Amino acid sequence: MASFAVLAAFATGCRNDSAPAWGYPELRTTLGSLSRALEEGCDDTTPESCVAELDRLGELADRAFGEVLDHRLLDSRYVDAKNELDRARELRAAAAEEARARRDPHYLPFRRAVAAERLACRRLLAALESVRTAPPPGDGTEPV
Repeated sequence: MASFAVLAAFATGCRNDSAPAWGYPELRTTLGSLSRALEEGCDDTTPESCVAELDRLGELADRAFGEVLDHRLLDSRYVDAKNELDRARELRAAAAEEARARRDPHYLPFRRAVAAERLACRRLLAALESVRTAPPPGDGTEPV
């Protein structure tokens, strides 16, 4: 009986127990926050309040990026989506500045830039969800 207990302890002790739980609960929480913030949106607001909402989305996306790096989950689809979001942020910032200068909250290039950034956020969210739900390599049970 004692030898069985020693063998069981040895077998479980040789697994990579430091691997995170599959599904990455912290990332799931961040993705839920990002999804809710994206749904709330900023459809009929002034450029200043819309910029604040989109900046909040950016903070959540940056937090998700940190979690992806922590778990070493980067893939090309995620990197492409992150780059697209960064470019959309830059375009939106420039268009928001122009809308403020014109004092026109319905400035068409600004509205288009907001729509492009929201679309980029949706693509990033889809890429993050795909990364989060993919099985870890070797399902976390390979010997250390």
